[in-house]
Amino acid sequence: MKKAWIFQGGWNGHEPEKTSVRFAGMLEKHGFETTIFDTLDPLANLNDLMELDLMVFCWTMGEINREYTKNVARAVGAGVGLAGCHGGMCDSFRNDTEWQFITGGQWVSHPGGDGIEYTVNICHGSSPITEGLSDFPVCSEHYYLHVDPAIEVLATTRFPIVSYYHISNKPVDMPVAWTKMWGNGRVFYNSLGHHDDVFEKSPNAAILMERGMIWAAEGKQIALEQNLTTERFENKAKMY
Repeated sequence: MKKAWIFQGGWNGHEPEKTSVRFAGMLEKHGFETTIFDTLDPLANLNDLMELDLMVFCWTMGEINREYTKNVARAVGAGVGLAGCHGGMCDSFRNDTEWQFITGGQWVSHPGGDGIEYTVNICHGSSPITEGLSDFPVCSEHYYLHVDPAIEVLATTRFPIVSYYHISNKPVDMPVAWTKMWGNGRVFYNSLGHHDDVFEKSPNAAILMERGMIWAAEGKQIALEQNLTTERFENKAKMY
């Protein structure tokens, strides 16, 4: 049976308990054994992490032990999937630049706060995660992120909508959902999910999340089948 660990915590405004239960339910439909933790301490055991297929983070802000980040980097690099949404993954551990390197982005603003109406534009044909999905409206926070140029963008949204200092620049299409590789591992992120009910009010957001987690978890088996090692990554990792 595939195994997924979900980490909930940090700022409660993002409803980590509700999103964790929702994501566990999504995974269990696909035969996953899921465990939800309200502490980061299980990240201390690299051997346990290597046995997983997927890690999901619902942990906004806070701090993480540097050794824990190293263990996540090694486990994902070996093929364990990593997924998360909104501030629960790309506004976790703001002082940890390695975490930002792994996940592919960092939240910097949401002009106008909550309740902004905007459109999520699907990048058609870019991934099986978006297959058959159409553009859809959202009423929530409008996330502005600093992103890794290596990410594969699955969906975007147009800025600006709300008047703020950034409007002096040209309009930009900000990534909403993306994938990237970290070593042999797959990483998925979805910026939607300020509150848990976003996934009910915008069903395509839930489909993106479910498919993205499954996609990330599939990387472990591919790495095993292709006998992919981490040697070429670990030699360079000594620089970290």
